[in-house]
Amino acid sequence: MRKFLLAAAVLALSLPGSALAQSADVVGPKMAKIGKIDVKDGPHGLVLTVELEKGALKPGAHGIHVHEHGDCSDEGFKNSKGHVNPSKTEHGFLNPKGPHPSDLPNIWAHEDGSVLAELFVPGMKVSGDNGLQDADGSAIVIHANPDDHTTQPIGGAGDRVGCALFKK
Repeated sequence: MRKFLLAAAVLALSLPGSALAQSADVVGPKMAKIGKIDVKDGPHGLVLTVELEKGALKPGAHGIHVHEHGDCSDEGFKNSKGHVNPSKTEHGFLNPKGPHPSDLPNIWAHEDGSVLAELFVPGMKVSGDNGLQDADGSAIVIHANPDDHTTQPIGGAGDRVGCALFKK
């Protein structure tokens, strides 16, 4: 019976409909955990679920982007480098020369500073070419201000106030 259950589990994980998933803690500027981000592969892209605790952010809209290097270890999260942008297009949904793959809709922090948001990232995967878990990983970075979806290079989103690390 055990062999059957093991074989069934392996088969289920190998089916085309099976999705890779990963979860990462979000740390704030003082490196304390402020929430988590879950990512799950779909057939056409990545679904992100952002859950931040009360007091994690100031109320209102905040830019969020996928950054090219998996490093949240420094103050201000600058080691995460710039946005994942293999196509070298400009930033912004409202920019005629954009968007690039790391452009995401703003997330909204409630009056208590908590966030629950679900976003879709077309064409991106958890692993493989241009995946979150590439050779140097990736970081999902949350900014202090909203992204205006036009201004270069980050939509005027301001300081980096949250960071989630995705690596193998």
